[in-house]
Amino acid sequence: MVTASASEPRWRPERPPLDTPWTHQVGPDNALPEYPRPRLVRPRWLNLNGVWEYTTPGRHGEHILVPYPPESALSGIGRHDDRMWYRRTFEVPADWTGDRVLLHFGAVDQVARVWVNNQLVATHEGGYTAFSADVTDVLRAGGEQELVVRAEDTGDRGTFPVGKQANDPGGILYTQASGIWQTVWLEPVGPAHVEWLDIACDHTGFAVTPRVSGADGHRVEVVVTEPGGAELARATGAAGTRLWLPVPEPRLWSPDDPYLYDLTVRLLAADGRVADEARGYAGLRTIEVVLDGQGRPRIALNGRITVLHGPLDQGYWPDGIYTAPTDEALRFDLEQTRLAGFNCVRKHVKVEPARWYYWADRLGLLVWQDMPNLPVLLDNPPGPQAPPVRQARQRFEAELAGMIEQLRGVTSIIGWVPFNEGWGEYDTARIAAEVKAADPARLVIAGSGVNCCHSHPDGGAGDVYDDHTYVGPGRPEARDERALAAGEYGGLGLVVEGRSWPGEPQAYEMAADSRELTARYAEVSRDLAGVVRDNGLSVAIYTQTTDVENEVNGLLSYDRRTIKPDLAVVAEHNRAVIATGSG
Repeated sequence: MVTASASEPRWRPERPPLDTPWTHQVGPDNALPEYPRPRLVRPRWLNLNGVWEYTTPGRHGEHILVPYPPESALSGIGRHDDRMWYRRTFEVPADWTGDRVLLHFGAVDQVARVWVNNQLVATHEGGYTAFSADVTDVLRAGGEQELVVRAEDTGDRGTFPVGKQANDPGGILYTQASGIWQTVWLEPVGPAHVEWLDIACDHTGFAVTPRVSGADGHRVEVVVTEPGGAELARATGAAGTRLWLPVPEPRLWSPDDPYLYDLTVRLLAADGRVADEARGYAGLRTIEVVLDGQGRPRIALNGRITVLHGPLDQGYWPDGIYTAPTDEALRFDLEQTRLAGFNCVRKHVKVEPARWYYWADRLGLLVWQDMPNLPVLLDNPPGPQAPPVRQARQRFEAELAGMIEQLRGVTSIIGWVPFNEGWGEYDTARIAAEVKAADPARLVIAGSGVNCCHSHPDGGAGDVYDDHTYVGPGRPEARDERALAAGEYGGLGLVVEGRSWPGEPQAYEMAADSRELTARYAEVSRDLAGVVRDNGLSVAIYTQTTDVENEVNGLLSYDRRTIKPDLAVVAEHNRAVIATGSG
Protein backbone atom coordinates (compact mmCIF):
# COMPACT_ATOMS: atom_id res chain seq x y z
CA MET A 1 0.00 0.00 0.00
CA VAL A 2 1.13 3.54 -0.80
CA THR A 3 -0.06 6.50 1.24
CA ALA A 4 -0.47 9.71 -0.73
CA SER A 5 0.80 12.86 0.95
CA ALA A 6 -1.62 15.77 1.10
CA SER A 7 -0.58 18.94 -0.70
CA GLU A 8 -1.21 21.29 2.27
CA PRO A 9 -1.37 19.44 5.60
CA ARG A 10 -2.75 22.41 7.54
CA TRP A 11 -5.25 20.69 9.78
CA ARG A 12 -6.20 20.98 13.40
CA PRO A 13 -8.89 18.84 15.04
CA GLU A 14 -11.74 20.48 16.85
CA ARG A 15 -12.27 19.52 20.47
CA PRO A 16 -15.11 16.98 20.75
CA PRO A 17 -17.56 17.13 23.66
CA LEU A 18 -16.19 13.67 24.54
CA ASP A 19 -13.03 12.05 23.31
CA THR A 20 -12.42 8.33 22.95
CA PRO A 21 -9.29 6.26 23.66
CA TRP A 22 -8.47 6.59 19.95
CA THR A 23 -9.15 10.29 19.34
CA HIS A 24 -5.57 11.40 19.73
CA GLN A 25 -4.23 8.61 17.50
CA VAL A 26 -5.84 10.25 14.47
CA GLY A 27 -3.78 12.55 12.27
CA PRO A 28 -2.93 13.39 8.64
CA ASP A 29 -0.76 10.28 8.27
CA ASN A 30 -3.07 7.97 10.25
CA ALA A 31 -6.57 8.54 8.89
CA LEU A 32 -7.90 4.99 8.52
CA PRO A 33 -4.86 3.61 6.65
CA GLU A 34 -6.14 0.00 6.53
CA TYR A 35 -7.08 -1.73 3.28
CA PRO A 36 -10.76 -0.78 2.85
CA ARG A 37 -12.16 -3.77 0.89
CA PRO A 38 -11.29 -7.03 2.70
CA ARG A 39 -13.51 -9.26 0.56
CA LEU A 40 -11.59 -8.48 -2.67
CA VAL A 41 -7.94 -7.67 -1.99
CA ARG A 42 -5.14 -6.69 -4.36
CA PRO A 43 -1.62 -5.87 -3.13
CA ARG A 44 -1.24 -2.51 -4.86
CA TRP A 45 -3.34 0.50 -3.88
CA LEU A 46 -3.06 4.17 -2.96
CA ASN A 47 -4.85 5.62 0.09
CA LEU A 48 -6.19 9.14 -0.51
CA ASN A 49 -7.34 9.73 3.06
CA GLY A 50 -5.65 12.67 4.73
CA VAL A 51 -5.82 16.45 4.54
CA TRP A 52 -7.81 17.95 1.66
CA GLU A 53 -8.67 21.55 0.85
CA TYR A 54 -12.25 22.35 1.87
CA THR A 55 -14.46 25.14 0.54
CA THR A 56 -18.08 26.03 1.18
CA PRO A 57 -20.16 29.06 0.10
CA GLY A 58 -18.67 32.07 1.86
CA ARG A 59 -15.72 30.17 3.35
CA HIS A 60 -12.38 29.52 1.67
CA GLY A 61 -8.93 28.32 2.64
CA GLU A 62 -10.04 25.64 5.11
CA HIS A 63 -8.65 22.11 5.37
CA ILE A 64 -10.45 18.90 6.31
CA LEU A 65 -9.20 15.49 7.37
CA VAL A 66 -10.84 12.92 5.08
CA PRO A 67 -12.75 10.64 5.67
CA TYR A 68 -14.21 12.23 8.80
CA PRO A 69 -17.47 14.11 8.10
CA PRO A 70 -17.28 17.90 8.48
CA GLU A 71 -19.66 17.88 11.46
CA SER A 72 -17.13 15.81 13.42
CA ALA A 73 -14.33 17.17 15.58
CA LEU A 74 -11.80 14.91 13.87
CA SER A 75 -12.50 16.52 10.51
CA GLY A 76 -11.14 19.85 11.77
CA ILE A 77 -14.31 21.64 10.59
CA GLY A 78 -16.90 20.92 13.30
CA ARG A 79 -20.03 22.13 11.51
CA HIS A 80 -22.57 21.17 8.85
CA ASP A 81 -22.55 22.60 5.34
CA ASP A 82 -25.22 21.84 2.73
CA ARG A 83 -22.69 22.20 -0.11
CA MET A 84 -19.06 21.15 0.17
CA TRP A 85 -16.09 21.26 -2.18
CA TYR A 86 -13.10 18.99 -1.51
CA ARG A 87 -9.80 19.20 -3.38
CA ARG A 88 -6.45 17.45 -3.23
CA THR A 89 -3.66 16.41 -5.57
CA PHE A 90 -1.91 13.09 -5.94
CA GLU A 91 0.68 11.35 -8.07
CA VAL A 92 0.20 7.96 -9.69
CA PRO A 93 2.97 5.53 -8.64
CA ALA A 94 5.50 4.90 -11.39
CA ASP A 95 4.96 1.13 -11.37
CA TRP A 96 1.30 1.60 -12.37
CA THR A 97 2.27 2.54 -15.92
CA GLY A 98 0.15 0.63 -18.41
CA ASP A 99 -2.57 -0.21 -15.86
CA ARG A 100 -6.10 1.09 -15.67
CA VAL A 101 -6.56 3.27 -12.58
CA LEU A 102 -9.77 3.01 -10.55
CA LEU A 103 -10.89 5.68 -8.07
CA HIS A 104 -13.00 4.30 -5.20
CA PHE A 105 -15.24 6.03 -2.63
CA GLY A 106 -16.55 4.05 0.34
CA ALA A 107 -19.43 6.50 0.89
CA VAL A 108 -20.28 10.17 0.30
CA ASP A 109 -23.46 11.61 1.78
CA GLN A 110 -25.75 12.48 -0.09
CA VAL A 111 -24.96 13.55 -3.70
CA ALA A 112 -21.40 13.45 -5.04
CA ARG A 113 -19.85 14.75 -8.25
CA VAL A 114 -16.21 13.93 -8.90
CA TRP A 115 -13.71 15.56 -11.24
CA VAL A 116 -10.16 14.48 -12.06
CA ASN A 117 -8.07 17.06 -13.90
CA ASN A 118 -11.22 19.12 -14.61
CA GLN A 119 -13.02 16.15 -16.20
CA LEU A 120 -16.25 14.87 -14.62
CA VAL A 121 -15.67 11.16 -13.90
CA ALA A 122 -18.53 10.20 -11.55
CA THR A 123 -21.90 11.26 -10.20
CA HIS A 124 -23.45 9.30 -7.35
CA GLU A 125 -26.61 9.60 -5.26
CA GLY A 126 -27.08 8.05 -1.82
CA GLY A 127 -24.92 8.28 1.27
CA TYR A 128 -24.53 4.58 2.14
CA THR A 129 -23.22 2.80 -0.94
CA ALA A 130 -19.76 2.67 -2.49
CA PHE A 131 -18.99 3.83 -6.03
CA SER A 132 -16.00 3.86 -8.38
CA ALA A 133 -14.74 5.45 -11.59
CA ASP A 134 -12.09 4.48 -14.13
CA VAL A 135 -10.00 7.66 -14.33
CA THR A 136 -7.23 6.35 -16.58
CA ASP A 137 -8.15 8.38 -19.65
CA VAL A 138 -8.18 11.73 -17.81
CA LEU A 139 -4.81 11.33 -16.08
CA ARG A 140 -1.94 13.54 -17.15
CA ALA A 141 1.28 11.96 -18.38
CA GLY A 142 3.20 11.96 -15.11
CA GLY A 143 3.30 14.50 -12.32
CA GLU A 144 0.53 15.97 -10.20
CA GLN A 145 -3.13 15.02 -10.69
CA GLU A 146 -6.04 17.06 -9.32
CA LEU A 147 -9.06 15.49 -7.62
CA VAL A 148 -12.16 17.55 -6.78
CA VAL A 149 -15.35 16.35 -5.10
CA ARG A 150 -18.55 18.35 -4.75
CA ALA A 151 -20.95 16.97 -2.14
CA GLU A 152 -24.48 18.11 -1.32
CA ASP A 153 -26.33 17.08 1.81
CA THR A 154 -29.52 18.65 3.10
CA GLY A 155 -29.93 16.05 5.82
CA ASP A 156 -33.44 15.20 6.97
CA ARG A 157 -34.81 18.18 5.03
CA GLY A 158 -34.26 16.24 1.82
CA THR A 159 -35.47 13.06 0.13
CA PHE A 160 -32.61 10.63 0.74
CA PRO A 161 -32.35 7.89 3.37
CA VAL A 162 -30.76 9.40 6.48
CA GLY A 163 -31.18 6.89 9.31
CA LYS A 164 -30.99 8.79 12.59
CA GLN A 165 -29.16 11.81 11.20
CA ALA A 166 -30.93 15.07 11.95
CA ASN A 167 -30.37 18.73 11.18
CA ASP A 168 -31.75 19.47 14.63
CA PRO A 169 -30.55 16.51 16.76
CA GLY A 170 -32.23 15.54 19.99
CA GLY A 171 -33.88 12.57 21.64
CA ILE A 172 -33.48 9.52 19.43
CA LEU A 173 -32.11 11.59 16.51
CA TYR A 174 -28.43 12.49 16.35
CA THR A 175 -25.89 14.79 14.70
CA GLN A 176 -25.82 14.35 10.94
CA ALA A 177 -22.75 13.32 8.97
CA SER A 178 -22.26 14.87 5.56
CA GLY A 179 -19.89 14.58 2.64
CA ILE A 180 -17.05 12.07 2.48
CA TRP A 181 -17.25 9.72 5.45
CA GLN A 182 -15.50 6.55 4.25
CA THR A 183 -12.09 5.87 2.70
CA VAL A 184 -11.12 7.29 -0.70
CA TRP A 185 -8.54 5.25 -2.60
CA LEU A 186 -7.01 4.29 -5.94
CA GLU A 187 -6.05 0.90 -7.33
CA PRO A 188 -4.39 -0.25 -10.56
CA VAL A 189 -5.94 -3.07 -12.59
CA GLY A 190 -5.47 -4.56 -16.03
CA PRO A 191 -7.76 -3.76 -18.97
CA ALA A 192 -9.54 -7.02 -18.11
CA HIS A 193 -10.18 -7.37 -14.39
CA VAL A 194 -12.54 -8.67 -11.73
CA GLU A 195 -14.84 -5.97 -10.36
CA TRP A 196 -16.57 -7.93 -7.61
CA LEU A 197 -17.37 -11.39 -6.27
CA ASP A 198 -21.02 -12.25 -5.73
CA ILE A 199 -20.86 -15.12 -3.21
CA ALA A 200 -23.65 -17.37 -1.99
CA CYS A 201 -23.35 -20.52 0.08
CA ASP A 202 -25.10 -23.38 1.77
CA HIS A 203 -23.70 -26.01 4.16
CA THR A 204 -21.82 -27.84 1.39
CA GLY A 205 -20.05 -25.22 -0.71
CA PHE A 206 -19.87 -21.81 -2.40
CA ALA A 207 -21.57 -20.40 -5.48
CA VAL A 208 -19.30 -17.65 -6.78
CA THR A 209 -20.18 -15.30 -9.64
CA PRO A 210 -17.20 -13.06 -10.50
CA ARG A 211 -18.26 -9.80 -12.11
CA VAL A 212 -15.67 -8.79 -14.66
CA SER A 213 -14.83 -5.82 -16.87
CA GLY A 214 -13.00 -5.72 -20.18
CA ALA A 215 -13.02 -9.49 -20.54
CA ASP A 216 -12.96 -10.78 -24.15
CA GLY A 217 -12.56 -14.52 -24.40
CA HIS A 218 -11.30 -14.70 -20.83
CA ARG A 219 -12.05 -17.44 -18.35
CA VAL A 220 -12.39 -17.18 -14.58
CA GLU A 221 -10.82 -19.51 -12.04
CA VAL A 222 -11.84 -19.60 -8.36
CA VAL A 223 -9.93 -21.56 -5.73
CA VAL A 224 -11.06 -22.31 -2.17
CA THR A 225 -8.35 -23.05 0.39
CA GLU A 226 -8.06 -23.55 4.10
CA PRO A 227 -6.85 -20.35 5.78
CA GLY A 228 -3.34 -19.99 4.43
CA GLY A 229 -3.29 -23.70 3.67
CA ALA A 230 -4.33 -26.56 1.42
CA GLU A 231 -6.51 -26.26 -1.67
CA LEU A 232 -10.01 -27.67 -1.18
CA ALA A 233 -11.91 -26.80 -4.37
CA ARG A 234 -11.29 -25.27 -7.79
CA ALA A 235 -13.66 -24.29 -10.59
CA THR A 236 -13.29 -22.51 -13.93
CA GLY A 237 -15.77 -21.08 -16.37
CA ALA A 238 -16.51 -18.30 -18.79
CA ALA A 239 -16.11 -14.80 -17.36
CA GLY A 240 -19.24 -13.70 -15.53
CA THR A 241 -20.71 -17.18 -15.06
CA ARG A 242 -21.74 -18.77 -11.77
CA LEU A 243 -19.23 -21.29 -10.45
CA TRP A 244 -20.09 -23.98 -7.89
CA LEU A 245 -17.32 -25.06 -5.51
CA PRO A 246 -18.27 -27.99 -3.22
CA VAL A 247 -16.12 -28.09 -0.09
CA PRO A 248 -15.16 -31.53 1.25
CA GLU A 249 -15.83 -32.08 4.96
CA PRO A 250 -17.18 -28.53 5.30
CA ARG A 251 -16.57 -26.62 8.50
CA LEU A 252 -19.53 -24.31 9.10
CA TRP A 253 -19.24 -20.72 10.27
CA SER A 254 -21.03 -19.85 13.54
CA PRO A 255 -20.52 -17.54 16.54
CA ASP A 256 -18.96 -20.50 18.37
CA ASP A 257 -16.63 -21.23 15.44
CA PRO A 258 -16.30 -18.27 13.01
CA TYR A 259 -14.35 -20.29 10.48
CA LEU A 260 -13.60 -18.57 7.18
CA TYR A 261 -12.16 -20.04 4.00
CA ASP A 262 -9.75 -18.18 1.74
CA LEU A 263 -10.81 -17.52 -1.85
CA THR A 264 -8.58 -16.67 -4.81
CA VAL A 265 -10.03 -15.50 -8.11
CA ARG A 266 -8.02 -15.31 -11.33
CA LEU A 267 -9.02 -13.93 -14.71
CA LEU A 268 -7.28 -15.97 -17.40
CA ALA A 269 -6.65 -14.79 -20.97
CA ALA A 270 -7.14 -17.14 -23.92
CA ASP A 271 -3.43 -17.99 -23.86
CA GLY A 272 -3.57 -18.95 -20.17
CA ARG A 273 -1.94 -15.76 -18.94
CA VAL A 274 -3.22 -14.43 -15.59
CA ALA A 275 -4.81 -11.09 -16.47
CA ASP A 276 -5.94 -10.36 -12.93
CA GLU A 277 -5.81 -11.96 -9.49
CA ALA A 278 -7.45 -11.01 -6.21
CA ARG A 279 -8.03 -12.67 -2.87
CA GLY A 280 -10.99 -12.78 -0.52
CA TYR A 281 -12.73 -14.96 2.04
CA ALA A 282 -16.13 -16.35 2.97
CA GLY A 283 -17.79 -18.72 5.42
CA LEU A 284 -20.25 -21.56 4.99
CA ARG A 285 -23.53 -21.31 6.89
CA THR A 286 -27.30 -21.50 6.47
CA ILE A 287 -30.14 -19.56 8.10
CA GLU A 288 -33.81 -20.51 7.93
CA VAL A 289 -37.11 -20.73 9.81
CA VAL A 290 -38.09 -24.24 10.98
CA LEU A 291 -40.67 -25.71 13.35
CA ASP A 292 -39.54 -26.79 16.80
CA GLY A 293 -40.82 -29.81 18.69
CA GLN A 294 -43.92 -27.88 19.74
CA GLY A 295 -44.71 -26.82 16.19
CA ARG A 296 -43.54 -23.22 16.73
CA PRO A 297 -41.62 -21.33 14.00
CA ARG A 298 -38.01 -20.83 15.09
CA ILE A 299 -34.79 -19.60 13.51
CA ALA A 300 -32.17 -22.25 12.78
CA LEU A 301 -28.51 -21.56 12.11
CA ASN A 302 -26.81 -24.39 10.22
CA GLY A 303 -29.87 -26.54 10.82
CA ARG A 304 -29.82 -26.04 14.60
CA ILE A 305 -32.44 -23.91 16.39
CA THR A 306 -30.55 -20.92 17.76
CA VAL A 307 -31.63 -17.91 19.81
CA LEU A 308 -30.12 -14.75 18.35
CA HIS A 309 -29.33 -12.40 21.24
CA GLY A 310 -27.51 -9.13 20.74
CA PRO A 311 -27.47 -5.36 21.18
CA LEU A 312 -28.80 -2.54 19.05
CA ASP A 313 -25.66 -1.04 17.49
CA GLN A 314 -26.05 2.54 16.22
CA GLY A 315 -22.47 3.08 15.03
CA TYR A 316 -22.01 6.66 16.30
CA TRP A 317 -18.87 8.21 17.77
CA PRO A 318 -18.45 11.42 19.79
CA ASP A 319 -15.29 12.37 17.86
CA GLY A 320 -16.05 11.02 14.36
CA ILE A 321 -19.90 10.99 14.36
CA TYR A 322 -20.52 8.39 11.59
CA THR A 323 -16.84 7.46 11.18
CA ALA A 324 -14.96 5.47 13.81
CA PRO A 325 -11.68 7.20 14.67
CA THR A 326 -9.57 4.09 13.94
CA ASP A 327 -9.96 0.51 12.78
CA GLU A 328 -9.17 -0.61 16.32
CA ALA A 329 -12.12 1.46 17.55
CA LEU A 330 -14.38 -0.07 14.89
CA ARG A 331 -13.40 -3.53 16.09
CA PHE A 332 -13.68 -2.62 19.78
CA ASP A 333 -17.48 -2.35 19.88
CA LEU A 334 -17.83 -5.80 18.33
CA GLU A 335 -15.25 -7.30 20.69
CA GLN A 336 -17.15 -5.91 23.67
CA THR A 337 -20.35 -7.37 22.24
CA ARG A 338 -18.73 -10.81 22.19
CA LEU A 339 -17.31 -10.37 25.69
CA ALA A 340 -20.82 -9.50 26.88
CA GLY A 341 -21.97 -12.99 25.85
CA PHE A 342 -24.01 -11.93 22.81
CA ASN A 343 -24.00 -13.88 19.56
CA CYS A 344 -25.52 -11.29 17.25
CA VAL A 345 -25.86 -7.56 16.66
CA ARG A 346 -28.49 -5.41 14.99
CA LYS A 347 -26.89 -2.71 12.83
CA HIS A 348 -29.47 0.00 13.31
CA VAL A 349 -30.52 2.19 10.33
CA LYS A 350 -26.91 2.62 9.18
CA VAL A 351 -24.57 0.90 6.73
CA GLU A 352 -21.01 0.52 7.99
CA PRO A 353 -17.69 0.51 6.11
CA ALA A 354 -16.64 -2.87 4.73
CA ARG A 355 -14.16 -3.39 7.55
CA TRP A 356 -16.94 -3.43 10.17
CA TYR A 357 -18.48 -6.46 8.47
CA TYR A 358 -15.01 -8.00 8.16
CA TRP A 359 -14.64 -7.84 11.94
CA ALA A 360 -18.15 -9.23 12.47
CA ASP A 361 -17.18 -12.13 10.20
CA ARG A 362 -13.89 -12.70 12.04
CA LEU A 363 -15.25 -12.34 15.56
CA GLY A 364 -18.37 -14.40 14.99
CA LEU A 365 -21.40 -12.13 15.29
CA LEU A 366 -24.65 -12.72 13.42
CA VAL A 367 -25.79 -9.42 11.90
CA TRP A 368 -29.30 -8.10 11.33
CA GLN A 369 -28.77 -5.33 8.77
CA ASP A 370 -31.21 -2.41 8.77
CA MET A 371 -31.84 -0.19 5.79
CA PRO A 372 -31.43 3.49 6.75
CA ASN A 373 -34.85 5.08 6.82
CA LEU A 374 -36.18 8.06 4.91
CA PRO A 375 -36.62 11.31 6.87
CA VAL A 376 -39.48 11.06 9.34
CA LEU A 377 -40.64 14.44 7.99
CA LEU A 378 -41.98 12.48 5.01
CA ASP A 379 -44.16 10.23 7.17
CA ASN A 380 -47.20 12.51 6.80
CA PRO A 381 -46.99 13.71 3.20
CA PRO A 382 -49.76 15.67 1.47
CA GLY A 383 -50.42 12.59 -0.67
CA PRO A 384 -48.58 9.48 -1.84
CA GLN A 385 -48.07 11.01 -5.29
CA ALA A 386 -46.60 14.30 -4.04
CA PRO A 387 -43.36 14.88 -6.02
CA PRO A 388 -40.98 14.87 -2.99
CA VAL A 389 -42.53 11.63 -1.75
CA ARG A 390 -42.27 9.92 -5.14
CA GLN A 391 -38.65 11.01 -5.45
CA ALA A 392 -37.83 9.90 -1.89
CA ARG A 393 -39.31 6.45 -2.44
CA GLN A 394 -37.43 6.00 -5.70
CA ARG A 395 -34.21 6.92 -3.95
CA PHE A 396 -34.98 4.64 -1.02
CA GLU A 397 -35.56 1.64 -3.25
CA ALA A 398 -32.47 2.34 -5.35
CA GLU A 399 -30.28 2.55 -2.26
CA LEU A 400 -31.90 -0.49 -0.67
CA ALA A 401 -31.09 -2.52 -3.79
CA GLY A 402 -27.55 -1.12 -3.79
CA MET A 403 -27.02 -1.98 -0.12
CA ILE A 404 -28.12 -5.59 -0.64
CA GLU A 405 -25.95 -5.97 -3.71
CA GLN A 406 -22.94 -4.53 -1.86
CA LEU A 407 -23.37 -6.64 1.29
CA ARG A 408 -24.89 -9.86 -0.04
CA GLY A 409 -21.58 -11.74 0.22
CA VAL A 410 -21.00 -10.89 3.91
CA THR A 411 -21.03 -14.15 5.86
CA SER A 412 -22.20 -12.64 9.16
CA ILE A 413 -25.30 -10.93 7.72
CA ILE A 414 -28.24 -13.30 8.20
CA GLY A 415 -31.18 -10.93 7.74
CA TRP A 416 -32.42 -7.65 6.26
CA VAL A 417 -34.67 -5.07 7.92
CA PRO A 418 -36.11 -2.65 5.34
CA PHE A 419 -38.26 -0.64 7.78
CA ASN A 420 -38.12 0.30 11.46
CA GLU A 421 -41.15 1.41 13.49
CA GLY A 422 -42.92 2.89 10.47
CA TRP A 423 -40.26 5.55 9.77
CA GLY A 424 -40.71 6.48 6.11
CA GLU A 425 -42.49 3.15 5.64
CA TYR A 426 -44.71 2.32 2.66
CA ASP A 427 -45.71 -0.72 0.56
CA THR A 428 -44.29 -2.98 3.27
CA ALA A 429 -45.31 -6.32 1.78
CA ARG A 430 -44.04 -5.41 -1.70
CA ILE A 431 -40.69 -4.14 -0.43
CA ALA A 432 -40.22 -7.21 1.78
CA ALA A 433 -40.97 -9.51 -1.16
CA GLU A 434 -38.47 -7.68 -3.36
CA VAL A 435 -35.78 -7.92 -0.67
CA LYS A 436 -36.42 -11.66 -0.36
CA ALA A 437 -36.27 -12.10 -4.11
CA ALA A 438 -32.95 -10.24 -4.24
CA ASP A 439 -31.49 -12.49 -1.53
CA PRO A 440 -33.52 -15.66 -0.91
CA ALA A 441 -30.85 -17.17 1.37
CA ARG A 442 -31.36 -14.62 4.16
CA LEU A 443 -34.28 -13.75 6.41
CA VAL A 444 -36.39 -10.60 6.21
CA ILE A 445 -37.98 -8.60 9.05
CA ALA A 446 -40.42 -6.56 6.98
CA GLY A 447 -41.20 -3.99 9.67
CA SER A 448 -39.18 -4.05 12.86
CA GLY A 449 -41.43 -2.97 15.70
CA VAL A 450 -44.60 -3.42 13.70
CA ASN A 451 -46.52 -3.20 16.98
CA CYS A 452 -45.29 0.40 17.29
CA CYS A 453 -46.71 1.57 13.95
CA HIS A 454 -50.28 0.45 13.46
CA SER A 455 -50.57 2.74 10.42
CA HIS A 456 -48.15 0.41 8.59
CA PRO A 457 -49.42 -3.17 8.99
CA ASP A 458 -47.05 -5.65 7.40
CA GLY A 459 -49.73 -8.02 6.16
CA GLY A 460 -47.79 -11.00 7.43
CA ALA A 461 -44.82 -10.20 5.18
CA GLY A 462 -41.30 -11.39 5.84
CA ASP A 463 -39.91 -14.26 7.87
CA VAL A 464 -40.03 -12.71 11.36
CA TYR A 465 -42.66 -10.86 13.42
CA ASP A 466 -40.82 -8.22 15.47
CA ASP A 467 -42.10 -6.63 18.70
CA HIS A 468 -40.61 -3.52 20.35
CA THR A 469 -41.42 -3.04 24.03
CA TYR A 470 -39.52 -0.90 26.57
CA VAL A 471 -38.38 -1.80 29.14
CA GLY A 472 -39.97 -5.12 28.28
CA PRO A 473 -39.23 -7.54 26.93
CA GLY A 474 -42.41 -7.85 24.91
CA ARG A 475 -44.26 -11.14 24.67
CA PRO A 476 -45.13 -11.66 21.03
CA GLU A 477 -47.11 -14.79 20.24
CA ALA A 478 -46.97 -16.93 17.12
CA ARG A 479 -49.74 -15.90 14.75
CA ASP A 480 -48.50 -17.31 11.43
CA GLU A 481 -45.46 -19.06 10.00
CA ARG A 482 -43.05 -16.31 11.05
CA ALA A 483 -40.49 -16.61 13.83
CA LEU A 484 -40.79 -14.20 16.77
CA ALA A 485 -38.45 -11.36 17.72
CA ALA A 486 -38.17 -8.84 20.52
CA GLY A 487 -36.33 -6.54 18.14
CA GLU A 488 -35.92 -3.82 20.75
CA TYR A 489 -36.22 -4.00 24.52
CA GLY A 490 -34.23 -2.82 27.56
CA GLY A 491 -33.03 0.77 27.39
CA LEU A 492 -31.78 0.74 31.00
CA GLY A 493 -29.88 3.95 31.65
CA LEU A 494 -27.05 5.15 33.84
CA VAL A 495 -25.37 8.55 33.80
CA VAL A 496 -21.59 8.34 34.19
CA GLU A 497 -20.19 11.61 35.48
CA GLY A 498 -17.84 13.22 32.98
CA ARG A 499 -18.80 10.70 30.31
CA SER A 500 -22.05 12.22 29.04
CA TRP A 501 -22.95 14.31 26.00
CA PRO A 502 -24.09 17.89 26.68
CA GLY A 503 -27.82 18.07 27.31
CA GLU A 504 -30.49 16.25 29.27
CA PRO A 505 -29.71 12.51 29.57
CA GLN A 506 -32.46 10.14 28.44
CA ALA A 507 -33.30 6.46 28.97
CA TYR A 508 -36.41 4.32 29.34
CA GLU A 509 -35.48 3.63 32.96
CA MET A 510 -32.64 5.11 35.03
CA ALA A 511 -30.42 3.29 37.51
CA ALA A 512 -28.65 5.04 40.35
CA ASP A 513 -25.34 3.21 39.98
CA SER A 514 -23.60 0.29 38.32
CA ARG A 515 -24.78 -2.20 40.93
CA GLU A 516 -28.43 -1.28 40.43
CA LEU A 517 -28.02 -1.34 36.65
CA THR A 518 -26.47 -4.81 36.80
CA ALA A 519 -29.27 -6.09 39.04
CA ARG A 520 -31.96 -4.72 36.72
CA TYR A 521 -30.22 -6.20 33.68
CA ALA A 522 -30.22 -9.59 35.40
CA GLU A 523 -33.91 -9.24 36.29
CA VAL A 524 -34.93 -8.30 32.74
CA SER A 525 -32.78 -11.13 31.37
CA ARG A 526 -34.53 -13.70 33.56
CA ASP A 527 -37.85 -12.38 32.25
CA LEU A 528 -36.50 -12.64 28.69
CA ALA A 529 -35.44 -16.25 29.22
CA GLY A 530 -39.04 -17.01 30.22
CA VAL A 531 -40.35 -15.46 26.99
CA VAL A 532 -37.86 -17.51 24.99
CA ARG A 533 -38.97 -20.69 26.75
CA ASP A 534 -42.71 -20.07 26.85
CA ASN A 535 -43.30 -18.18 23.58
CA GLY A 536 -40.56 -19.65 21.42
CA LEU A 537 -38.83 -16.29 20.93
CA SER A 538 -36.04 -16.49 18.32
CA VAL A 539 -34.48 -13.00 18.44
CA ALA A 540 -33.83 -10.55 21.28
CA ILE A 541 -32.14 -7.16 20.73
CA TYR A 542 -31.17 -5.13 23.79
CA THR A 543 -30.95 -1.33 23.58
CA GLN A 544 -28.01 -0.72 23.29
CA THR A 545 -24.25 -1.18 22.77
CA THR A 546 -23.16 2.33 23.76
CA ASP A 547 -24.68 5.60 24.84
CA VAL A 548 -25.38 7.81 21.83
CA GLU A 549 -25.37 11.57 22.42
CA ASN A 550 -28.18 12.23 24.95
CA GLU A 551 -29.23 8.58 25.17
CA VAL A 552 -27.53 7.02 28.20
CA ASN A 553 -28.91 3.48 27.89
CA GLY A 554 -25.71 1.91 26.56
CA LEU A 555 -23.78 -0.92 28.13
CA LEU A 556 -20.78 1.34 27.46
CA SER A 557 -20.48 5.08 27.84
CA TYR A 558 -20.47 7.06 24.58
CA ASP A 559 -16.71 7.60 24.79
CA ARG A 560 -16.17 3.84 25.27
CA ARG A 561 -14.14 4.47 28.43
CA THR A 562 -16.61 2.99 30.92
CA ILE A 563 -18.41 -0.36 30.94
CA LYS A 564 -21.46 0.51 33.01
CA PRO A 565 -22.80 -2.82 34.34
CA ASP A 566 -20.75 -5.75 35.61
CA LEU A 567 -19.88 -7.34 32.26
CA ALA A 568 -19.32 -10.81 33.74
CA VAL A 569 -22.87 -10.83 35.13
CA VAL A 570 -24.27 -9.51 31.84
CA ALA A 571 -22.43 -12.22 29.90
CA GLU A 572 -23.67 -14.97 32.23
CA HIS A 573 -27.30 -13.95 31.71
CA ASN A 574 -26.93 -13.42 27.95
CA ARG A 575 -25.48 -16.89 27.51
CA ALA A 576 -28.29 -18.31 29.65
CA VAL A 577 -30.90 -16.69 27.39
CA ILE A 578 -29.24 -18.20 24.31
CA ALA A 579 -28.99 -21.61 25.95
CA THR A 580 -32.65 -21.54 27.05
CA GLY A 581 -34.01 -21.61 23.52
CA SER A 582 -31.22 -23.18 21.46
CA GLY A 583 -30.83 -26.83 20.68
